[in-house]
Amino acid sequence: MHNIVLSHALYKPGMEAIEGKANIIIPNNGDSDMIIDQLKDADGFILRIGKIDRKAIEACDKLRVITRPGVGVDNVDVAAATEKGIPVVICPATNSRAVAEHTLALLFAVSKNMVESDVETRKGNFGIRNKYAAVEVQGKTISILGFGSIGKELARMCLGIGMKVMVYDPFITAEVATAMDCSYSADLMEAISAGDYVSLHMPSLPQTKGLITKAHFGAMKKTAFFLNCARGDIVNETALVDALENGVIAGAGVDVLVDEPMKTDHPLMKLANCIVTPHMAAQTQETTRNIVLMAVEGTLAVLRGEKWPHVCNPEVYKHLRWKE
Repeated sequence: MHNIVLSHALYKPGMEAIEGKANIIIPNNGDSDMIIDQLKDADGFILRIGKIDRKAIEACDKLRVITRPGVGVDNVDVAAATEKGIPVVICPATNSRAVAEHTLALLFAVSKNMVESDVETRKGNFGIRNKYAAVEVQGKTISILGFGSIGKELARMCLGIGMKVMVYDPFITAEVATAMDCSYSADLMEAISAGDYVSLHMPSLPQTKGLITKAHFGAMKKTAFFLNCARGDIVNETALVDALENGVIAGAGVDVLVDEPMKTDHPLMKLANCIVTPHMAAQTQETTRNIVLMAVEGTLAVLRGEKWPHVCNPEVYKHLRWKE
């Protein structure tokens, strides 16, 4: 049987699906520097949290497939994998609803000051209600930055509760947004300044890393809330902390940070006007089941020599390894 390294155990249906079909190694660590010995003996690597870089990929001659249970591949050196003929399996279009719901939950949580109110009420501070921090969302504008499947799903939800939607996405036309009764701006600053909420839904790419800076937070309304259920490295975290500490914006709800797992001493953890969740937006029972089953199926298919369609580097199938 093939050897497959799982950085961390999969949700139960995934473990049941792979049981008996491969020799499984679970180091509970996804850092390729730390688990390089296991990876050198692996035919497949299913990476939940961590990274695999060029150095590791070039050192692992047996490795035939790398799988991400999701769609983000910023923690995989895709170019190096492609050069070695290794498909990088992804699980597309499975988490849109879950991530959109989580974003909406954060929107309500920051709007209603839910977390601080809960913490203070448990301390006996019933008077926290008189802070009058809660705001209503009806009639407010959410600027959605990135209008892929998640952005569109979030737009439908926000329109359904009486919000207005502004869209920024350089890869779509205005007609795509207006067809859904959304406004559209081709200018990032204009879109940001229009929002009572600014919600990020872009992939982490070389051109998007560090995209949201001090200037962008400065362009937001002082009463606005920032939401990020995309990737942490798209945002300059120092600028976000500064904006929250100095009242440049009203608050934030983030599911992702640059360094994960999140550190308890991160400056955002100390701020009452910021809610942080542990990159869990897609971790619903329903979505996770679909993702892990797709991840297992794709991994095993590649190891059987099949050209699995759901890969982020389809050009890999032109590699000599796949012509043999």
